[in-house]
Amino acid sequence: MLKVRGLTKTYGDTEVVRGLDLDVRRGECFGLLGPNGAGKTTTLRLLLGLTDPDSGSIELAGIAVPQRAREARMKVGVVPQLDNLDPDFSVRENLLAYGRYFGMSKAAVTARVPMLLEFAGLANKADAQIAQLSGGMKRRLTLARALVHDPDILFLDEPTTGLDPQARHLIWQGLRRLLAEGKTIVLTTHFMDEAERLADRLAILDHGRRVVEGAPRALIEAHIEPAVVEVFGEGLADWTRAHAATLCLRHESVGETLFCYTATPDSVIDALKEVPALRYVHRPSNLEDVFLKLTGRDLRD
Repeated sequence: MLKVRGLTKTYGDTEVVRGLDLDVRRGECFGLLGPNGAGKTTTLRLLLGLTDPDSGSIELAGIAVPQRAREARMKVGVVPQLDNLDPDFSVRENLLAYGRYFGMSKAAVTARVPMLLEFAGLANKADAQIAQLSGGMKRRLTLARALVHDPDILFLDEPTTGLDPQARHLIWQGLRRLLAEGKTIVLTTHFMDEAERLADRLAILDHGRRVVEGAPRALIEAHIEPAVVEVFGEGLADWTRAHAATLCLRHESVGETLFCYTATPDSVIDALKEVPALRYVHRPSNLEDVFLKLTGRDLRD
């Protein structure tokens, strides 16, 4: 559904996208992760034909981009990072108007609206104004709107940012339904648990380059020790000097917390029990650990 080779884009003296290669298969969810400034937004604009690349090739749904970008976008649904629903229209009217943008007849759009409202859990809000909707409702409506023309592939730019856990889970349920129906999804997110739950494969970008690509679990197993013990509290510096080198396969001190990466967490916990002032959290390693190891912990602005 998406084939990218040697993609580059430079603004001034900054190479924002550097020789990017990507393949997204039909029916999969592909995650595109990276810290702020990694090149994700520019990459999405290039893939959708909204920005011309300096070099490289893009095939979106089998169509060359940017040469035939308008034709390709007819097969694409987009959920932007910020909701851009029309505040002057009701929920139903937003769907009707959007369908007309894609050249659908009024009858065809009208026939799809009940299904889209049901999908978004907004059947009882069809005549509500946008200002009357909660943040979660607006996000679900934006997703439903992206489906109005029955696209082959969806681009979701941080679809659950700012939502409470209940709304996030509703969005995830809807996305799983779409994948089960054979839709293809390209997802950008800063929520690592979201990427782990939804993505069949993902790529981590940094400084415009693809750092790594693969299935979430495979990346965790390849790049991070099996378990993490996070330690904090009074006496941490002394405990670190005495035990970290021998008990941790790898360790990092971040602020007032020690991250101890280990294959034998029980040994670490036994040593911690000897210092009651220290507190700890024991957990399996996850995708966020991979992300931070490969892109660093420095704040990006």
